Amino acid sequence: MERDLTCIGCPLGCALHVWWEGDVVTVTGNTCPRGAAYGRTECTAPVRRFTGTVALRGGVLPVVSVKTREDVPKDAVFAVAEAVKTLSVEAPVSIGDVICEDIAGTGVALVAAKNVARAV
Repeated sequence: MERDLTCIGCPLGCALHVWWEGDVVTVTGNTCPRGAAYGRTECTAPVRRFTGTVALRGGVLPVVSVKTREDVPKDAVFAVAEAVKTLSVEAPVSIGDVICEDIAGTGVALVAAKNVARAV
């Protein structure tokens, strides 16, 4: 199989061409190793970093920004979004606080991406 991609590994946005058959993957068009890694992953096991918001109780803001600590499989992103909609946390929240240890069964933690103080 083959596919053309624009690399998102760095600001250059190289035009990649990826050929793969089984475990053999060839990437051309990249100007750095990140491009080759991105092309391989995107065509064989695509992943995404999830970002969103979680409801916040007792805070100076109604929500707190969150993200997955690591990438999750692309086909799990909608399940992660559905799981995030059901969550809420109590203020205060600090950057890096674990909101959910294993979001949507992915094995990846959901963490706070913003500091939010408790309302007075």
